Amino acid sequence: MKRSWNPGLWWGFVLALVAIVSYPLIFTRYPITRDFPWVTLLLLAIAFFLLATGIARAFQRPDAYCGKVLGSILGVLTVLFVGIFVFAIFYMARQIPASRGAPKVGELAPDFTLPDSQNNAVTLSALLNSPFAPNGSAAPSAASGKTAGAILIFYRGYW
Repeated sequence: MKRSWNPGLWWGFVLALVAIVSYPLIFTRYPITRDFPWVTLLLLAIAFFLLATGIARAFQRPDAYCGKVLGSILGVLTVLFVGIFVFAIFYMARQIPASRGAPKVGELAPDFTLPDSQNNAVTLSALLNSPFAPNGSAAPSAASGKTAGAILIFYRGYW
């Protein structure tokens, strides 16, 4: 009797590689999948299931399905790759040192200059000293006596 191809082994290994590669290429772009890699972990769970069923099939029915040696090799490689991925995501990514020079909540920010959307230089002090335009109107009201404010949002991490 000719032994048939064992697709669970190959699909499980390929799906594990796709899951690991898709996280930095696709899923880090969206906060819902970047902050906690739930889609990648779901794909890895499916890959482990396929691989385990393929290995079990190869060892339970070696006369019908091939893959005892290759299944073991693919299983070890998958566990190694997933282990490195999980170590990098859950341990190494959390080892970013604390930013000692960043302003704290409520602390005054240092003055800085950045380009706006038209590439004109804008300073923080100029924004804080400009008159406030009520109700989003284009002409600021100097009679209101209020000055504009600025909201600064600091993002920390990788892009």
